[in-house]
Amino acid sequence: MEEKATKKVFLQIVNQLRELITEQNIQEGEKLPSERVLSEQLQVGRSSVREALRSLELLGLIETKHGGGTYLASMKHHQFVEIVGSFILQDAKSIADVQATRKMYEQEAIRQISRNKTLRVLPIWESFFVKVELEQSLKREDILRECIIVSGNRLAFKIWLQLLAFSTAELQREIQSTEKIHVEMMLTSIQMGYEYEAIEAYDKWMEIISE
Repeated sequence: MEEKATKKVFLQIVNQLRELITEQNIQEGEKLPSERVLSEQLQVGRSSVREALRSLELLGLIETKHGGGTYLASMKHHQFVEIVGSFILQDAKSIADVQATRKMYEQEAIRQISRNKTLRVLPIWESFFVKVELEQSLKREDILRECIIVSGNRLAFKIWLQLLAFSTAELQREIQSTEKIHVEMMLTSIQMGYEYEAIEAYDKWMEIISE
C-alpha cells in the first residue's frame, strides 16, 4: 500500500510540474522556478520535487546546468520521449506497465550477455561480484545499466533510460544483504553462460526489491 501511495503522489507531482510549465507559459530554454519555489507552489516536500525533476531530466524534458538552475529542454528531438512521458503520466497503473517493460529489456540483455563468450567474461561482472560479496556501496541500477550497455543495443539503452526515469525509486538504492545471494547467483551464471539460471536469479532479485 505504501509503495502504491508513493507512486500516486509521484505522478501527481510530475503532472503538477507539467501543468505549472503550461500555466506560466515557460518556453523552451527558459529557466524553471527553483526547488524551493516549486516546493511552495506545489505544496510538497523538496525531496519529492527533486525526484520528479530528476525523472523529467532523464526523459530529456528538462536540463540542469551546474550552478545555473533547471531549464525547459527543446522538444524538437524528443517526440518519442514526449509520447512515452504522456503515456506514463496517464495513471498509476501505467507505472506497473513501465516496470514490466523495463524488466523485459533487462532480461533480454542478460540473455545476450550469457550467450556471448566475449561479453560474459568481461572483468566488470567479477568486479560487481566482489563489491556485492564484500557489501561495498553499489546501487541496484548500476548493475542493470551495465547489462543494458554491454548487450550492445543502443536503442534499447535509450528506451531503458526513459523507462528507468519513471520506475520506482528502489532501483536508485544500494543493494541490501537480503538480495546478496540472488545478485551473486545472477553474476556467476552470466559468467558461466547459464542464461536460464541468470534470468531466474534476476527474477528472484526483482521480487525481493518489489516486496
